[in-house]
Amino acid sequence: MAKMPTIRVLIILALHHNWIIHQLDVSNDFLHGTLSETIHMHQPPGFQDSLHPNHVCRLKKALYGLKQSPREWYATLSNHLTRYDFHISASDQSLLTYKSGNIRLYILIYVDDILLTGNSQTEIHKLLSNLHENFHMRNLGSLSQFLGIQAHKTTSGIILHQQPYAKKIIEIAGMSQSKTVPTPIPCKVTTTNTFNDPHDNPNLYRQIIGSLQYLTLTRPDIQFAVQQLCQHMQHPLKRHHEALKRLLRFIHGTIQTGIPLKRDSLILQGCVDADWASNQQDRSSISGFCNFLGQSPISWQVKKQSTIARSSTEAEYRALAAEATEILWLR
Repeated sequence: MAKMPTIRVLIILALHHNWIIHQLDVSNDFLHGTLSETIHMHQPPGFQDSLHPNHVCRLKKALYGLKQSPREWYATLSNHLTRYDFHISASDQSLLTYKSGNIRLYILIYVDDILLTGNSQTEIHKLLSNLHENFHMRNLGSLSQFLGIQAHKTTSGIILHQQPYAKKIIEIAGMSQSKTVPTPIPCKVTTTNTFNDPHDNPNLYRQIIGSLQYLTLTRPDIQFAVQQLCQHMQHPLKRHHEALKRLLRFIHGTIQTGIPLKRDSLILQGCVDADWASNQQDRSSISGFCNFLGQSPISWQVKKQSTIARSSTEAEYRALAAEATEILWLR
C-alpha cells in the first residue's frame, strides 16, 4: 500500500506541471493473482465431488481471505508494469515510474485503487488500453475521491478533506447536536471527584480513537490531541472520555477543514520541535514535525520518544534525528 506522503507528493507534482491525475479501480483484484505457493482447501459447499468426498482442492489462483492474496496481486500487477518498462521506486514500492526520452509516467498503487499521471496523454491512453486488456479495470476519470478522501479542486490546487467521514464519527459518538469549541484540547483542566473513575464504555472509546487516527490523514491540527488520547486506550478513564468529547466538539465545528495542496514551487522544508519531559507519569518527551513541499503540508507526526531524555537538548536532538530521516526519505 502506498504511503500517504507519497500520495500527497504525487498530487503536488501533477499540480506543479499541470498534469491530469487519472483514477483507476480494479474489480476483484485479488482474483488476478497467481499463487506461487502450494495451497489446498476443502471442497467448497455445492461443489463437492461425491466420488471423492475426502479430496481437497489445490488452488491455482488467489482467493479473498488468503493472507497471500495481497502479495500475489501486487506481484502480478507490478510484474506486468515492469514488463512495460516501469521501474519500482526504492523509497516506496507502491510507486512505479516510467521514463523514455522526455516522457514521464507515474503510477501509484493502493491495493485496488490506482493513481496514474504523467506528461504524455498519448502514452497514458496506451497504458490504459494495455491495462484494460489484461485486468478488469475501471477508469474513474480525474481525481475526485481516493481512499475515502475527497479531492476538491480550487483555482490554486486541490483541497483534501474527509468531511463525510468526520460526520460519521460524530454520529457514532452521539454528538451531532453538540456545541463547538475553538481548540482541540483545553488550556486548563478542571478536575472533579469522579474524574479518575474508569470509563463505562471503553470499547466505544477505542472505536472512536481508531477512527480519528485515519482522520488525521487530512487533519494535522488534531494530530497532537489524538496522540495524547491514544496512550489511554487500554484503560480509559472518565477524564480521557471528557477530553475525547472536547476533541469531537472541535471537529464538529471545523468539519470542513482539510489540507490545501497548491500549485507551487517544489522546495522541500520542514519544522520540528520537542517537548521535554512533558509526560508526568514517566517523564518522556514528545517529538513533532511537519514537512512542506512549497506551501503544501505533505507529512507530519507527533510521537512520544522511546527513551527518556535527560535534558531538553537531548530531546531536541532526538526530534531532529527523526525529522532528518523523514526529510531524506522524502527527497
